[in-house]
Amino acid sequence: MAKFFQEFREFAVKGNVVDMAVGIIIGGAFTLIVQSLVRDVMNPVIGLLVGGIDFSRLFFVLREGSVSAPYATLAEAQAAGAVTLNLGLFLNAVVSFTIVALAVFMLVRAINRLKREEVEAPKSPVEKACPYCFMTVPIKATRCGHCTSDLSAPREA
Repeated sequence: MAKFFQEFREFAVKGNVVDMAVGIIIGGAFTLIVQSLVRDVMNPVIGLLVGGIDFSRLFFVLREGSVSAPYATLAEAQAAGAVTLNLGLFLNAVVSFTIVALAVFMLVRAINRLKREEVEAPKSPVEKACPYCFMTVPIKATRCGHCTSDLSAPREA
């Protein structure tokens, strides 16, 4: 049993698990911000542009509840036990997803751009051409493995 807890502790404190947990927490907070942006900022503006429609109130009654229709709000319909098709809430979710996906795309794009801009140190050559037979040999070779020429002596012109 002690070994189980030791393995669990090692798993739980690994860098990847902690990084994932932080990402999920930040993602949850970011989702709340995006939902508020959609609900409180974008939807009223879009509603004004399309004739005053409040998307959060856009629903269709499929079956009336204990109190007959019409229902002024979705909450009123749900309180009456009506079965509703909540298109407005779905549209809000689609807009929220689109904004989150765009933000993640922009973040990944910026990270990829930074990775491309990292200047890699030029690598030292590991091979050279034999000046006699022009075959490739290791840079530290003192004799060509193809023509057996001595590579440490300067080539005569």
